[in-house]
Amino acid sequence: MPPESAALVVSDRARSDIAVCKALLAHGSKSFSAASWLLPRRIRDDAAVFYAFCRVADDAVDDSADPARAVARLYVRLERVFADQPEDDAVDRALARLVSRHAMPKAPLLALLEGFEWDAQARRYRTLSDVLAYSARVASAVGVVMTYLMGARDRDTLARACDLGAAMQLTNICRDVGEDARRGRVYVPESWLDAAGVDVRTWRADPVFEPGVGLAVQRLLAEASRLYARAQPGIAVLPSDCRPAIRAASTLYADIGRVVATRGFDSVSGRASTGLLRKLWLLGGAWLSGVGDTDGLDAPALPEVEFLLP
Repeated sequence: MPPESAALVVSDRARSDIAVCKALLAHGSKSFSAASWLLPRRIRDDAAVFYAFCRVADDAVDDSADPARAVARLYVRLERVFADQPEDDAVDRALARLVSRHAMPKAPLLALLEGFEWDAQARRYRTLSDVLAYSARVASAVGVVMTYLMGARDRDTLARACDLGAAMQLTNICRDVGEDARRGRVYVPESWLDAAGVDVRTWRADPVFEPGVGLAVQRLLAEASRLYARAQPGIAVLPSDCRPAIRAASTLYADIGRVVATRGFDSVSGRASTGLLRKLWLLGGAWLSGVGDTDGLDAPALPEVEFLLP
């Protein structure tokens, strides 16, 4: 086969693999499919490939009768991706191309799998540092990968991306307290619940809202707010075509915390959500906002995310 024909075949296969990734997300991650239109065209395909891998990995663990074995299998697949010998799977092939093209470090992708592993182990989180360590794996790692895809890779910008990922994960935790507890999982620091007079084991068996739970949620949202503020200088130094999308994501997620607060920090009785008109208003403000302040860009990284940074 002439070299130019071989190149065409590779290109066709690459486009086909990306199409499979997008189809997976359109079916299983409608929120990403919608949000991806906020990203610049130059990174939409790469972001779709990465999130498709996250989706496939998450489903492989959640749908398995043996989650530990499923995680071990994912480690093997990832090793093959980084060896440029992916399995005969569209997502794996597309991820291998992405890793090669962007010289992606292995640490954030390994961290994601470790987060799945911690869930499979039903790990408990006693302290805020424990929760931040979990957030580093399931969310800050995502921020690192996305920052690489955008073309920024200096340590300070990556550290601020880790702050944003952790802030968003803490918001998720605060929104899903009841839902997680009914699945046997508690991500709010157990020591905070203890201090507020909540017996974690008894409460997890029959999760209902009580003031001590609300107090712990309030404390965790305050930590999320601190991290959202720390992340803003990092957004300001991203490539200009990426800032609106990331600022919009930050603004929308932070607003979930506001809704939880208006409900008296009760995310056990129901799940907080932001209305469509409110979302559109926030998106407009994020899109039209200026560059932003870079003061604080060089703040020390959270100790829990150091392993993700160069």
